[in-house]
Amino acid sequence: MERVNHDGRVTAYRQTQPAASGPTALYVHGSGATHRVWGRQYAPSGPAHPAVALDLSGHGDSDDIDTDAGTTTLDAYADDVVAVGRETDAEVLVGNSLGGAVAQWVALERDWTPEAIVLLGTGPELPVFEGLQEWLADDWDRAVEFLHERDRLFHDTGHEAVSRSHEQMETVGQAVTRRDFMTCHGFDVRERLGEIDVPLLAVCGEHDKLTPRAYHETLAREVQDGAVSFIPDAAHLAMVEQAEAFNDSIASFIESEI
Repeated sequence: MERVNHDGRVTAYRQTQPAASGPTALYVHGSGATHRVWGRQYAPSGPAHPAVALDLSGHGDSDDIDTDAGTTTLDAYADDVVAVGRETDAEVLVGNSLGGAVAQWVALERDWTPEAIVLLGTGPELPVFEGLQEWLADDWDRAVEFLHERDRLFHDTGHEAVSRSHEQMETVGQAVTRRDFMTCHGFDVRERLGEIDVPLLAVCGEHDKLTPRAYHETLAREVQDGAVSFIPDAAHLAMVEQAEAFNDSIASFIESEI
């Protein structure tokens, strides 16, 4: 892992094939995850190289922050992304779920802007089911189980990555994961999508109950240069569950836009 110092803290990231000649893709994980969720994207067979995946503050090897859920946390996560983006000369920003909200916030609120954005399993608002909000506060085991039920994080609950996802969320822990989800719950940029002026691809797993297809269709329709793509046989973590199809979708987008 490499590290960048910024805003009084350290953000950790992994970079693969830094000497490659293609556009650099920077991957931003979702709630309760780490950079490892992008393993099939920063691998040598991934869709773009150099490839960079970071740990947001409080996740993995990155320093934590003392912020309440909401805009202050979103701002801090955006600063993490900008610091790593500048350090690695990233050109394509790829965000999943919370990471997609952060990517949109970067595009709207920061003076560092990528040349293209890919958003997977996200939307211009990300309301969290009331029951999940309660479980994240008072019944952590139930929250983790709920998220790993069919057609939430995974369409196929027997997928080999399900157990790793469980372990990763447990390692990130209840407090940070709850902060992530409640930050998503307060996120809403529906009235500002027209301000995003770089090419944007919204990718949706066809069975995703956490962020349904309407969210992605809105993104593609309301930004200035948007498109939408659907991944069969996948839910929220399509980049894990159907990595080859997801990678092909990104590769085609990057080739056409950069």
